[in-house]
Amino acid sequence: MDKVELEVTNREILGKKVKHLRRQGITPVHLFGHSIKSLALQCDTGELERVLAQAGQTGLIGLKLDKEKKPRTVVVREFDRDWRRGKLLHVDFYQVKMEEKIKLEVPVVLVGEAPALKFKDNMLEHELETLTVECLPAKIPASLEVDISSLTEPGQAIRVKDIDLDKDITVLNDPELVVVKISSRPVEKVEEEVVEVAEEVVEAPEEAPPGEETEEA
Repeated sequence: MDKVELEVTNREILGKKVKHLRRQGITPVHLFGHSIKSLALQCDTGELERVLAQAGQTGLIGLKLDKEKKPRTVVVREFDRDWRRGKLLHVDFYQVKMEEKIKLEVPVVLVGEAPALKFKDNMLEHELETLTVECLPAKIPASLEVDISSLTEPGQAIRVKDIDLDKDITVLNDPELVVVKISSRPVEKVEEEVVEVAEEVVEAPEEAPPGEETEEA
C-alpha cells in the first residue's frame, strides 16, 4: 500500500490550551508505538484532513518530523471530531515496524446485489461493519469486500469464516459471527381505529314511593 506523507512539528502547548491551536488552523496530534517515546505533535489542519481522506482508516502514512531525514511509518489509531461542526479535534498515530505484525480494524464493504432483495418483504442486515485483522503493515487491506450475490432467501447469512482473505491476513473475530444476513421484514400491525359510539342512556324517572305524590302531581 502506498504511503502518503504528512509534515508535523513538536508541540509545546498541552491540555485545554490546545483550543487556541485549533483556532489557528492547527490540529494537535499524538504519536506513540511499541518501544518508542510518545510525542506530542501538531500539524496543519487542512493538510491533515487531506491525508486522512487519502489514507482512509488503514492506509500507511509517512510522518515527517522536524529535523528527521526519514519519515516515520504510522497508521491512524484514533481520531476525535466535533461531529456537530465537522471539525477535527485530535488524532492519534501509531508507529509501525514493517517487519512486525499489527492489529487494527478494517472496514467491511458489501459488493454485488442480493437476489433476495428483489422481494420487498426481505431486508439486508449488516451486522459487522469492521473486522479486527492481524498482518504485516505492507499487507493491510483498505477494506474487506463481502460479496452478497449469494444471498437468495431469508435466513441466509455470510459469516466471518466465509470471507476469503489473503493468506497473510488473519481475522481475529469469532469465525461464527454473522457479517451480513437476509431477514424478513417485520409485519407491521395496522392499528385499527376504534370509534366509540356514545350511546345516550335515557333513564326513566324514579317512581315515587307508594302514597307519595310528585310535585307536579
